[in-house]
Amino acid sequence: MISSVLVANRGEIACRVFRTCGELGIRTVAVYSDADENALHTRMADAAVRLPGAAPAETYLRADLIVKAALNAGADAVHPGYGFLSENADFARAVLDAGLVWIGPPPGAIEAMASKTRAKQLMGIEPLASVTDGDLPVLVKAAAGGGGRGMRIVRDLADLDAELAAARAEALSAFGDGEVFVEPYVEGGRHVEVQVLADTHGTVWALGTRDCSLQRRHQKVVEEAPAPGLGDELAAELHASAVRAARAVDYVGAGTVEFLVADGRAHFLEMNTRLQVEHPVTEAVFGIDLVALQIRVAEGGALEVEPPRARGHAVEARLYAEDPARSWAPQTGVLHRLAVPDGIRLDTGYADGAEIGIHYDPMLAKAVAHAPTRAEAVRKLAGALERATVHGPVTNRDLLVRSLRHPEFAEARMDTGFYDRHLDELTEPTPDPYAPLAAALADAHGRSRFGGWRNVASQPQVKRYLMAGTEHEARYRHTREGLAADGVRVVRADACLVVLEVDGVRRDFAIARHGDQVFVNATALTALPRFGDPTAQQDPGSLLAPMPGTVVRVAEGLAVGAFVRAGEPLLWLEAMKMEHKISAPAAGTLTALHAAPGRQVEVGALLAVVQPAPQDDTP
Repeated sequence: MISSVLVANRGEIACRVFRTCGELGIRTVAVYSDADENALHTRMADAAVRLPGAAPAETYLRADLIVKAALNAGADAVHPGYGFLSENADFARAVLDAGLVWIGPPPGAIEAMASKTRAKQLMGIEPLASVTDGDLPVLVKAAAGGGGRGMRIVRDLADLDAELAAARAEALSAFGDGEVFVEPYVEGGRHVEVQVLADTHGTVWALGTRDCSLQRRHQKVVEEAPAPGLGDELAAELHASAVRAARAVDYVGAGTVEFLVADGRAHFLEMNTRLQVEHPVTEAVFGIDLVALQIRVAEGGALEVEPPRARGHAVEARLYAEDPARSWAPQTGVLHRLAVPDGIRLDTGYADGAEIGIHYDPMLAKAVAHAPTRAEAVRKLAGALERATVHGPVTNRDLLVRSLRHPEFAEARMDTGFYDRHLDELTEPTPDPYAPLAAALADAHGRSRFGGWRNVASQPQVKRYLMAGTEHEARYRHTREGLAADGVRVVRADACLVVLEVDGVRRDFAIARHGDQVFVNATALTALPRFGDPTAQQDPGSLLAPMPGTVVRVAEGLAVGAFVRAGEPLLWLEAMKMEHKISAPAAGTLTALHAAPGRQVEVGALLAVVQPAPQDDTP
């Protein structure tokens, strides 16, 4: 039996595997990069081995270093998690060749499904050999990897060559494999998948369906099980196709077969030969632990002939450190506090006070709710996220709450174009108008009413806050009875809690401060100084880094003095496993270029300057 497991991964999935190993009495070993020296997964394991460096290519993608770490730490098995080397057949072989147990599918099965083109051929599907106007729209897709990288939707034939080149470059950078292919793009489809689990004795389970249609940048945001509204016949067809795919490659372990469902038909997408991020919804519905079953299968144990019966409904939401209103820009900084109400499963790789860096995926946590019905599960998760404590960088928390409560999602009418249609309304700021006042009253708590001119009774006080990108003033007074403000009754005001009565209704405002950041319930504020910084200005046409990251590409031939057109791509930044295009804000002359491939930049760093051209001088 397995006695010690090294997890060849980091963050949330490493912590999740460690929890199950602990319950089974299995010793755990972590690997960590320099950026993860103090990460939760590093501290959670019984032992940890350093992988020198910070970038994934130097650390979590180094199969040789990870195998060596497992041997040196005395591990007898390796769990790959998801991402990084989890679908790398050579890594699986290296683990087995070292005499270790591989908690995953056979290398041959990984290899057979690693290329999406080969997987489709295995299922009797051929990609488009050529593209005509009649084929549009089409999807350019990387043959290797996942996570939405190397994918481009093409609606105009004239754009095809450029998008093919861009997809190849991104795929090569992300996966070390620049192969791409083209397939029809199905509009209005739902992303539906089937969890499979197979043992070495010929048993293959199809563990229901999951719907993962709410996606941004082809990456999932909200997932649920079972997929609603499929009908028994279509669900049975999906189960049968998934089992057929698993048996075709003699699959062993946990895997997922993905489909696009449109007009009542299922279109095979790919098979992921690993545990999926969204596996907790399947665990909740079937009452199982997929990691424990992975370990049992790896030890040679047999599954029951039939899987357990499904019960109820589960919904999962991914909490990302990103700003959906700014093209999903990833965010960095300190995660001061993350907590959800009781009754919600929270899988995370972060502890309070952890630093969110630039090197890895921006996902902070997964919140999962299970209930007897879909409506109850959705309501439960939305309410929990609304009441969750999330103090730190900007996140997609508000977007998640609004998505779950949107009529299209509530009525299970969503498809993969959900955010294309609704992002503006879902990210419309709705700040709490009383949050600045509550913050100001909490800040004023405890100040003497008689210690100086500021505290003379009835002397008006003003504090300024930035809320949802807009400056707000909060006005209050010190009186002999305590703090007061116009239009409300101050029932209570201390450093952590303010109670206001507005039109006869009492409201509680929980206050937390972290430097100049103030969190009032779910509203984030930035306390502003009395006087602005007169030096905080930039030349017109300055292109600033919207997030910390690494410059991965500069447009071919771009040089100072060149004329650029409005919207023309100038350079690309990579941050948190996503590529971000930086374009010219206006037509004009490039007067400065500070970006170069490989350069790491902080948020706000000056990348380039475009001097706008007069209208009549524009070519």
